[in-house]
Amino acid sequence: MRTLAPGSTIGILGGGQLGRMLSVAAAQLGYRCHVYAPNANSVAAEVAAEFTCAQDDDVAALTRFAESCDVVTFEFENVPVGPLQKIRDCAPLHPPIAALDIAQNRIAEKVFARDHGGTTAPFAEVSDRATLDIALAEIGTPAILKTIRMGYDGKGQSRIRPGDDLEDHWQAVAGKPCVAEGFVTFSHEFSVILVRGQDGEIRFWNTPHNVHEDGILAISTAPAPDAILAQQDAARALAARMAEAMDYVGVLTCEFFATESGPVFNEMAPRVHNSGHWTIEGAVTSQFENHIRAICGLPLGDTGLAANRVEMHNLIGPQADEWQALLADGANHLHLYGKGETRPGRKMGHVTKTYF
Repeated sequence: MRTLAPGSTIGILGGGQLGRMLSVAAAQLGYRCHVYAPNANSVAAEVAAEFTCAQDDDVAALTRFAESCDVVTFEFENVPVGPLQKIRDCAPLHPPIAALDIAQNRIAEKVFARDHGGTTAPFAEVSDRATLDIALAEIGTPAILKTIRMGYDGKGQSRIRPGDDLEDHWQAVAGKPCVAEGFVTFSHEFSVILVRGQDGEIRFWNTPHNVHEDGILAISTAPAPDAILAQQDAARALAARMAEAMDYVGVLTCEFFATESGPVFNEMAPRVHNSGHWTIEGAVTSQFENHIRAICGLPLGDTGLAANRVEMHNLIGPQADEWQALLADGANHLHLYGKGETRPGRKMGHVTKTYF
């Protein structure tokens, strides 16, 4: 295990709000952060000690960046794997490249979960328009068509209902390679959020109940209702097996559906996650601090609840403009991400309330 002393430099690939919150947590522990992102307007860079603005496939720039860091992590799972393979000897990278490789391919991700004892929705690969018909004949409709790579918060997806014109759906995903998934009948959505240290220790946060609107997370609440808690152990066991198989270090999030027959794995995020934002005020140690602790080889912090109940609401688009009204309630903890442009569907911040 490699322990980094305060004053060391943590490299963060990606310049969004997750990198911003990681940088804040790192600064509290005495670390410096160096953000690497392709966009000049980086909200993470605003709170970091250093910033490199360069493309994700610029190996020369990535090499200089990694050589300036004592450890490198990422806040975005779509960082290209190829260039990272070329700089892997410049600085330790946590979580491992293998986790990125799996998470970037929806089919590989589902196969990986199944190989470790998980249950997924029925699915079939769709490589072209003709195989879409074959896939739907196999899994039926309703179904959802998702691009194999990229796509999040409802992007790169198209919901197929019985009788739909499939050509419209194929155009909606721009004819890209996809996976067709059968619908899952579920009562709740939830996520398992764990942190794994360099020594293999795993700790779990309380399992949040997640509510989505238009494919975007709207609310996360902990503790979860009994219907979720009854399936928590099985979901946690799968997430732990997956983490151990990848020799994972850092925070890992796995999303699940609670069904009559048990938890159904949906997808994993090899990073800190939106459904864990409540941990900043709602847990003894936040997901951001524990991620920093893990990648720096420090002892992991307590993941227990810091209140009887915690509720986190995402602020999407113009909802963030209500910041004055939100702050008028002294119990609200407001987090605005510093993004300049408000757009529909864009995560602009979140607000958390703790109940004692």
